[in-house]
Amino acid sequence: MGQCARCGNEYDKTFAVHLNGKSHQFDSFECAIALLAPVCQHCGCQIIGHGVEAHGLFFCCAHCSKQAGIALLRDREE
Repeated sequence: MGQCARCGNEYDKTFAVHLNGKSHQFDSFECAIALLAPVCQHCGCQIIGHGVEAHGLFFCCAHCSKQAGIALLRDREE
């Protein structure tokens, strides 16, 4: 039985996520996302998809990066 790093649930089907040299055990993707997903620097949502990154900052989309003053990012080709 493994124990979820977020909720503490003991479960026989936990899985490990390896990130930045550390291993974390979870009982669900929901808990993994809640604990590990980066947060958009502008709107504060957790970034579950690809997102965008500039200057070491993460954003959920190019719109949020523009709102934060970083205009060079694009969601798609124009």
